[in-house]
Amino acid sequence: MNSPPPASTSLSARLRNWARRLKRDGVTLWFACRHASTPWYAKALGVFVVAYALSPIDLIPDFIPVLGYVDDVLLLPGLIWLAVRMVPAPVLVECRQRADAWMQSTGSRPTSRWGAALVVAVWIAAGLGAWYLWAR
Repeated sequence: MNSPPPASTSLSARLRNWARRLKRDGVTLWFACRHASTPWYAKALGVFVVAYALSPIDLIPDFIPVLGYVDDVLLLPGLIWLAVRMVPAPVLVECRQRADAWMQSTGSRPTSRWGAALVVAVWIAAGLGAWYLWAR
C-alpha cells in the first residue's frame, strides 16, 4: 500500500511522481495485456486503454481550451486506474517490473499505431454522425 508523501514534499514533485507512475502503469498495462494470467475482461479494457494512452494523437486535441486537457487529466488516469485494479496482484507486480526495466532500457514509452487509428476512427464516426444529424 502506498503511504502518503511527507508534508515537506512540494506539490510539483508530487505531480511529477504521479505522472511518472501513470506513465509506468500505461506501459504495465501493455505487458499485462500480453500476460496469460490476465483475465479477459482486464485484457479487453487494457487493450483499449493502452491503445489510447500510447496513441500519438489525442481524442480531444490539446489546443482546444479546457476540453483539450480533460482526457489527459481525468479520462486517461481514471481508465488506467480502473484497468490496473482489474489485473491480478501477482501479474501486476511482474508487469510493473517489466515496465520499469523496459522504460530504463529505452528511456521512453512505446507508441501505438492502433491507438492512432482508433482515435481517427472516432473522429470520422463523430463527423459522419454530425453531418447526418445536420443534413436531416
